[in-house]
Amino acid sequence: MKSEKIGIKWKIFFYMLAFTAVLLVILWLFQIAYLDSFYKRIKTREAESVLKQVTELVADGTDTEATSDAIDEIAAANNLSILVTDSDGSEIYHAEYIMNSSMEAMPPDVFKQYYEQAKEQGGTAKIEFEGSKNMTFNDPEPAPENEHIAPPEADTEAPDTPQKEERFWQNHGQKMVESVIYVTISESGGSEYVIMVNSVLTPVDATVNTLKKQLVYISLIMVVLSLLIALLLSKKISSSMIRVNDSAKKLAKGDYSVEFAGRDYREITELSNTLNTMTKELEKTESLRRELIANVSHDLRTPLTMIIAYAEVMRDLPGENTPENIQVVIDESKRLTNLVNDMLDISKLQAGALKQEDKVFNLTESIKRVLERYNKLKEQEGYNIRFVYEEEVAVCADEFKIYQVIYNLINNAINYAGTDKTVIVKQIIAGEKVTIEVTDHGDGIAPEELAYVWDRYYKVDKTHKRAVTGTGLGLSIVKNILELHNAEYGVNSEVGKGSTFWFTLDIAGGDE
Repeated sequence: MKSEKIGIKWKIFFYMLAFTAVLLVILWLFQIAYLDSFYKRIKTREAESVLKQVTELVADGTDTEATSDAIDEIAAANNLSILVTDSDGSEIYHAEYIMNSSMEAMPPDVFKQYYEQAKEQGGTAKIEFEGSKNMTFNDPEPAPENEHIAPPEADTEAPDTPQKEERFWQNHGQKMVESVIYVTISESGGSEYVIMVNSVLTPVDATVNTLKKQLVYISLIMVVLSLLIALLLSKKISSSMIRVNDSAKKLAKGDYSVEFAGRDYREITELSNTLNTMTKELEKTESLRRELIANVSHDLRTPLTMIIAYAEVMRDLPGENTPENIQVVIDESKRLTNLVNDMLDISKLQAGALKQEDKVFNLTESIKRVLERYNKLKEQEGYNIRFVYEEEVAVCADEFKIYQVIYNLINNAINYAGTDKTVIVKQIIAGEKVTIEVTDHGDGIAPEELAYVWDRYYKVDKTHKRAVTGTGLGLSIVKNILELHNAEYGVNSEVGKGSTFWFTLDIAGGDE
């Protein structure tokens, strides 16, 4: 896919540009496209709020001068025109903060019209209209001959028409602006009041033009800044990832000395630490794999060499076809078989292919049967293998696998027994648990090595030597079998004083 070929640096760069473009679009929409609608909504809410405040002030009516000052402050703060009259249109309070609004000069017939409209609508009316910026209800100056005078819905035969010429909503060619007059009828102290609030709903052209020019400059500045910031951020954010990726490529080629050094961000730091740990483990595994190949090759080559040598001797030399020579071939063949079986057992245990068949059996008798296999070794090699216990005990487990655990632990102790060739097997009962310990008096294991003795490929003594008995893979088998039984196990060792391997099982509830 094409997206897979784009580096993270450029992806972040394009995301930043897209984010800037979205911000600019939103800014243009709110400041230009929807400016009129937002302005109308705000001014409408302001006018409604002011109408409510003035109504409350007029209803209170305790201090005429204070009320007048308060109405003036409200009109000034909201840039509105406010007119309060009685039901006949006589002015009581007036505050004018819209240029040329002149609501106080409203013709009586227009006032009557608004008053009746409010009465019909339950005491409140909203009158929307369009007029010029120089809109007036009464202009004392004579009108030009070609000026059109058209009072909306005004009665041309009104009896109270003054001597001077009356004109309203004059348009001298300016853009028509939208206005609204809120009219409400209120009663206080038995008197009826008419409250009018006039608000302009269309923003001034100069303001719109100024905003447009500002937005052009703002857009240009934001585009330039977004390019610079996107380049810097994309380079900064992606640099650690690029370094980690380069190190990963080296690791993929087998360079285990590589170090992941991303430290700019918490996630990159955690990833680098994880990859560094993985590198160490891979390096250790590779080292153990090489040791395994060397050890297994040696273990396989030695018996094969002896089998071939004795077979050739018996073939080529008369009288060498003796039972002793044949027994050597048989013993070495068994050693090969045991090695292959142990490797297969490890693989099956780790893959979960071996099923556990638990049953109640006598653990003490099982240990005794294991020790019988070493009678010949004790007689010929002088090993001292002792079993210490107080009473027999039964457990519920897989008898064959636990037998294999004990056998492998004793084999390991014999291989590292030391000069006194002593191996002690102890059975210790504590409450509902039984612990089996296998102790040797060998060289012991250094503390930093203890955690690795159970590993499949690990050998404390790096110098390969032929095991006295077993294949050298026994501890890994022990670990997997005991974990299969959810048993506790471990090793205690002191350099120069030998080691003790142990495991614990639950005692069976009934007799064998």
